[in-house]
Amino acid sequence: MYAKKYGKTIKLFLMDADPEGRMVCEISNWTGKAYRIPRAKVKDCADRSDLKGTAVYILFGRADSPTAKPKAYVGETENAYERLVKHVSDKEFWNESVVFTSKDENLNKAHIKYLESRLCDIAKTAGRFDIQNGNTPTRSAISESDQAEMEEFIEYIKILVNTMGFRVFEPLVKVNDASAQSPDIFYVKGARGASGRGQRTNDGFVVFAGSEAATSTVPSFPKGFNALREELMEAGVLGISGEKLLFNTDYLFSSPSAAAAVIMGRSANGLVEWKDETGKDLKSAEEQEISKAEKAR
Repeated sequence: MYAKKYGKTIKLFLMDADPEGRMVCEISNWTGKAYRIPRAKVKDCADRSDLKGTAVYILFGRADSPTAKPKAYVGETENAYERLVKHVSDKEFWNESVVFTSKDENLNKAHIKYLESRLCDIAKTAGRFDIQNGNTPTRSAISESDQAEMEEFIEYIKILVNTMGFRVFEPLVKVNDASAQSPDIFYVKGARGASGRGQRTNDGFVVFAGSEAATSTVPSFPKGFNALREELMEAGVLGISGEKLLFNTDYLFSSPSAAAAVIMGRSANGLVEWKDETGKDLKSAEEQEISKAEKAR
């Protein structure tokens, strides 16, 4: 049996009375604290004493193109404010930062080095962001009890970062979701070799690596989707393998229709084109899920 998950209470404080400004985030019964600090607001943090101690932080930057990944850098420091000031001067890519400190001041140098290494490794494994760290930072050796505490600290970091809208630690497809036996997997087939496999997620539709796109498109193919196909080929997401056009990696589309159109090389309604292994289309599957949930109440 799976352990029951309980809800979390998150407290957000808008330091500048502006949702686009600085923000403090806390979770009930957690000793950590998170600051979201836009690049332009770093200069306003000189008076924050809790940003003058040890911390682990993440810098976030936008993607350079529609098919490119957004950027992120994971770091650690013994003075968060001074390090952010330095990064304003030496790192151009970022526009927002998230800093994690401890309210009880129990994070030492070994702890934050451990957190930096683990978070960098998790972010690289998730694959959603282009991680700007050249190499995964060296992980410090800490006691078994400290390691357990830091792993719990990481779980809270992941919750808050995700709550802020940065899914840097969340994989496109969760473990085991892509197994052939999963009832959530949908398939699409079409002319000119189109044969895709994917899954609907909370933020779009993921097409799995190994899916085949049509080797050509119809004359009426929308220009926007055609441009997206070309960008995916230039980025190496789509690659030619013999006579096939294959997805070399999992790719998140904004919708099932966008995913189906790129794969099939023509306009497509993803809600009816994507079907599960029984032949039920995505629209019917979602309607059935809603009906089951309502009956269970």
